[in-house]
Amino acid sequence: DKTGTLTEGRPAVTAIRPTAGFSEDDLLRLAASLERGSEHPLADAIVRAANELGMPLAQPSEFDSPVGKGVVGQVDGRRLVLGSGKFLHELGIDTRSLDADADALLGDGATAIFMAVDGQAAAIFAIADPIKATTPDAVIALKAEGVRLVMMTGDNRTTALAVARKLGIDEVEAEVLPQDKAAVVEKFRSEGRKVAMAGDGVNDAAALAAAEVGIAMGAGSDVAIESAGVTLLKG
Repeated sequence: DKTGTLTEGRPAVTAIRPTAGFSEDDLLRLAASLERGSEHPLADAIVRAANELGMPLAQPSEFDSPVGKGVVGQVDGRRLVLGSGKFLHELGIDTRSLDADADALLGDGATAIFMAVDGQAAAIFAIADPIKATTPDAVIALKAEGVRLVMMTGDNRTTALAVARKLGIDEVEAEVLPQDKAAVVEKFRSEGRKVAMAGDGVNDAAALAAAEVGIAMGAGSDVAIESAGVTLLKG
């Protein structure tokens, strides 16, 4: 798993790209007000960015968080959507005005979170999660042992490939929904492979349980630790 395993798991907002007629501060306050209802690491990054600027957050209403897609709700009487470009498209929101910015951010390894206000594309939040200082050496050591490495993530493929490229990992399973992570493990097992899965989050629990060896990060979620055969006491 990428986030929290290969990376620090503490993403931060690195840029906000608003469309015409919207201000960065306004959008950050609205987004953070909505995201305070979510437990996702990307939501936490947006809330922390607003808190660091001392922004007063409003109470969201009609909050919903479709798994692996994003969040929707009302803040200050405005209908907000935050999530992947695909999620906004599903809701009939045109994101073409943001696509060029998104491609540039994704190519640099950031995750692009699209935001819409009252059905109109309003901004992209670039959120980047630093690679752990120990990860490059770990990857080199595993490859030297003849272990075939595959990075798995729910992230957009372009972002995932940028991170994998920095680490020298050639195989990537990207845009994997939480409920499908175990299926990736089963796919490799059905090919006759012996699979070890390393992960840290609630989303990884089923995959950790499905692998011959599940390896949980000690700094991760209780359910991941419970599902794994091995727990690394430090991140």
